[in-house]
Amino acid sequence: MSAQAAQVGFAYFLQFIGMISVYLAVFNILPIPSLDGGRLLFLAIEKIKGSPVNPKIEQNITVAFFGALILLMIYVTVKDIIKIF
Repeated sequence: MSAQAAQVGFAYFLQFIGMISVYLAVFNILPIPSLDGGRLLFLAIEKIKGSPVNPKIEQNITVAFFGALILLMIYVTVKDIIKIF
């Protein structure tokens, strides 16, 4: 798609790249524990609770969600490869 945007014009290409950057920023701030938004979520929980979250629990939750993200990436990659062939 970036090649198509570049063929249309440089301004469209920059707009396309900017749009991708904004989408990545929004995705990164989601409250998923293995992303930056997850860290913000744990900080908010600590602020509300008044004491830090148990590091072992935080680590286990983060590892579980990281594994889920890896599985999602594998699933999407396999679906894309199947679609190509």
